[in-house]
Amino acid sequence: MILKTLSNTSWKIALTGILTLSLTACGAGGGASQPNANPAASGKTSSYPEKPIVIVAPSGAGGGWDKTARSVAKTLAESKAVGQPITVENKPGGGGAVFMAEYATKDKKDNYKLFVSSPPILINNLKKEGNSPYGYKDTTPLAQLTKDYGALVVSANSKFKDMKSVIEALKTDPTKVTVAGGSAPGSMDHLIAVLPAYKSGIDPKKVKYVSYDGGGEAMTSLLGGNADVIATDASSVGEYVKAGKVRVLAVTAPNRLSGELKDVPTLKEQGIDAEFNIWRGIFGPKEMGKDELAFWDAKLKEMSDSEIWKKELQVNVWEKDYKNAADFKAFLAQQESQVKDMLTALSMAK
Repeated sequence: MILKTLSNTSWKIALTGILTLSLTACGAGGGASQPNANPAASGKTSSYPEKPIVIVAPSGAGGGWDKTARSVAKTLAESKAVGQPITVENKPGGGGAVFMAEYATKDKKDNYKLFVSSPPILINNLKKEGNSPYGYKDTTPLAQLTKDYGALVVSANSKFKDMKSVIEALKTDPTKVTVAGGSAPGSMDHLIAVLPAYKSGIDPKKVKYVSYDGGGEAMTSLLGGNADVIATDASSVGEYVKAGKVRVLAVTAPNRLSGELKDVPTLKEQGIDAEFNIWRGIFGPKEMGKDELAFWDAKLKEMSDSEIWKKELQVNVWEKDYKNAADFKAFLAQQESQVKDMLTALSMAK
C-alpha cells in the first residue's frame, strides 16, 4: 500500500495542510472574465443542442458523482432549460481515471457528452502511483456547483457508537479495524478515513484502508459486513440513515448539517480538530466550441439559481457553491498547485 512509504513527518505536514487546504470553494479570483453568454454576438445563431445530451458519472451508482449527475439532469429536464433529452451514464474505473483516458482522447470534441467530477480530477494525474496522465486541463471546466463534506459511517448494528470507540479500537490494534472508501489510496475518501486517526495520535500508515470503485461499492461493502467503517460523502448516506441501515458517527463539516444528518456531531464536537470539504463541478470536452461553452455557461447559472436546484441541494445535503466557467477554471489552477504541494509532502507526487 502506498501509505507504507510515508514518514510520520510527511503525514504531519500533509494532513495538517489538509485542514487549511480546503478542497472547496475559496475565492477563485473575480478578475477572470466570463465567456460570451450570447452566441448571437459572434455574428451567427447557434442551433446547439440538436440531439440528446449525456452526463457521465465516472463511478458506480450511489456515490456523490452519480447523485450530482442525476440531480443536474433532473433539474435541467424539469426546468425545460435545454430542450433535448438528458441521460446519465455510469462509467466506473480507477476513481475516474479510466473514463478520463477515453474522454480526453476519443471524446475530446464531443459537445454532447459532459461529466461531473471533484478533487480526484486533480489528484489522480498528480499521483506517483496509480496516476493518470489526464486531468482537468484535458477538459473544458463548465461550472462548480456544490460543496460537500466527508462522513464516517458504520452499519446500524455496529459495536461502534461514536468516533471515540473507533479511535480506541485503532489504538488497541489498527489491523482489527477495516476502514473502506470509494477512492484509491491518497485520494479523498482515504484522506477522510485517516484524518481522525492522525489527529488522535495514531500513525495513519497503520490504518487498514480498503479502496472500492465509488461510494456505492464502499457502502455495499459496509452493509455486507466486509468493512467496519467507511469514509464517504455526507450527501450520499441520508437515504441509508432514513432506512435505518447505517449510523453516521461524524461529519467533517465545521458545523452540523441538515436533513437526515442534523443530529450527527462533527469531528470537532468529538474532540478531533479536523475538517474536510469536497467541491463538485461539471465539465465538457477539451475542444468544446465557443457557442457550446457560452450555452452551458448561461444554462448552468440559470439552473443554479432555480428553485428546483435549491430543492436538490436540500434533499442531498449539499451546499450551493457556484462558479461560472472562467472562475471555475481559475479555481482549479489554484487547487492544482495546492494539491501537488500536499502530495509532494506525502511522497506521492509523480
